[in-house]
Amino acid sequence: MNFREEYQKKEKQMLSPKASLSSSSRGRVYPEEECDIRNPYQRDRDRILHSKAFRRLKHKTQVFIAPEHDHYRTRLTHTLEVSQISRTIARALSLNEDLVEAIALAHDLGHTPFGHAGEGALDRLVEGGFKHNQQSLRVVEELEFRNRGKRGLNLTWEAKDGIGRHTGSTTPSTLEGKIVRIADRIAYINHDIDDALRAGIITQENLPSYSLKILGNDHSQRIDTMVRDMIEASWDSKDIRQSPELEKATNILRDFLFQEVYIGSEAKKEEVKVFNFIANLFQFYQDNMGRLPPEYRELEALHGKQRVVADYIAGMSDRYALIQGQNLLLPRPWFPS
Repeated sequence: MNFREEYQKKEKQMLSPKASLSSSSRGRVYPEEECDIRNPYQRDRDRILHSKAFRRLKHKTQVFIAPEHDHYRTRLTHTLEVSQISRTIARALSLNEDLVEAIALAHDLGHTPFGHAGEGALDRLVEGGFKHNQQSLRVVEELEFRNRGKRGLNLTWEAKDGIGRHTGSTTPSTLEGKIVRIADRIAYINHDIDDALRAGIITQENLPSYSLKILGNDHSQRIDTMVRDMIEASWDSKDIRQSPELEKATNILRDFLFQEVYIGSEAKKEEVKVFNFIANLFQFYQDNMGRLPPEYRELEALHGKQRVVADYIAGMSDRYALIQGQNLLLPRPWFPS
């Protein structure tokens, strides 16, 4: 029995006419024989879950650099929260949960160590700039390996479209990708408030009263309100959206976070050190390309030193970057024999 074909028949019966059916995917760059159990979007998800880049997310900063407390978010826990929110919305709207999950799990694979401070550093150092959504695409298209040592995960067009457009000026082509784009914002706004409250950077009284009145006073209330609103506002629409009132309340919260947490807080002052650290590491590897792993060095002729060094540094977890900096940039004690 071909389970994939049976499941794809159910997709046509159960999902909305607006959904991205796995049987109608625009396919992969390199054609592959279909699996008789999993549909193409499920295979995308599984390749992402088993990738090294996904595992490294557990030691990458979300907001606070190298937090000592176990309960602060990391890039991995953020990714899982985005996936959960996205799937809830997709299921309610009868859209494709498998595609949503694949996009959500991969959307931040290209994030640097030290969060947005690391991204900002590489953006200033690399000719042509550096954006984490574009880097996430590079990870799945070229930097990760699939079976038999082939470069790239060879994901479907729809998954890559959602990954590359989850942020920035262009929006995804599928409704599933648009869900992840907004769910990403819902997740980080709410969990960053939660972490900032836990860290004592802000207090409940600091939060904008207008947003709290509309969205709710606690973490779970706000997420529930945002998710319900997104489902209701998108129900009879050809697009995925929030209602104007909820969008306004969400943007006020986001602006508050940028002012009080992302830019102006005491905890973020450590980021002043990030640029110099990344810049020194970046220069060291450019001067010593032989210290890069072979799979990165072989890309130099195609992409140039800067981009390849950025690829390597962007893939580092926070702690691995710090270890490399200590080993490569700091003087070691030396005693004559």
